[in-house]
Amino acid sequence: MSVKLAIIYYSSYGTNHQMASIAAEAAKATGAEVRLLKAPETAPAEVVAGVDAWKAQAERMADIPEATVEDMEWANAYLLSAPTRFGVVASQMRAFIDTLGGIWGKGGLANKPVSAMTSAQNTHGGQETTLLSLYTTVMHWGGFVVAPGYTDEVIFKTGGNPYGYSHTAGEDFSDDAKTAIGHQVRRLVEIAGKLA
Repeated sequence: MSVKLAIIYYSSYGTNHQMASIAAEAAKATGAEVRLLKAPETAPAEVVAGVDAWKAQAERMADIPEATVEDMEWANAYLLSAPTRFGVVASQMRAFIDTLGGIWGKGGLANKPVSAMTSAQNTHGGQETTLLSLYTTVMHWGGFVVAPGYTDEVIFKTGGNPYGYSHTAGEDFSDDAKTAIGHQVRRLVEIAGKLA
């Protein structure tokens, strides 16, 4: 059975969109089937339209489908990526997760590996607590947390976060950053393949 990976992200200004896109390319290179999906926007359209950078990013992502319960059923692995908001995941990703009660109640999210990434405006802006909050949700699902840990030296070159890749918004994506994202998603695909 092949690995079917749903990469689900939320991005206001583009950071997590870039991270998810880097991950999607790395996952496709392993031979995994990949769906790149965005969490639905919950902010009012007039609010998004009133912030030039937010509006521009929404337009850049217009062709990317929104994640659905059907995508969650299809996938046998998940990579979640969303910015931190006051130390927890952005409300748009949380709102999407909150729509999954039906599939969760049937056990449809159990026994699937999950990894997560995040970003914040500054280095200590809540990235680790955001990732841990996402992993707490995974534990409620009965899923398997697949964090990168210290399984590659690139983890130390990009901040040393063993829970998942985290990026400081506004900074360019270095080769080390791309390598760290690629390593994390390849590890997820490897574990998903073993479970499948």
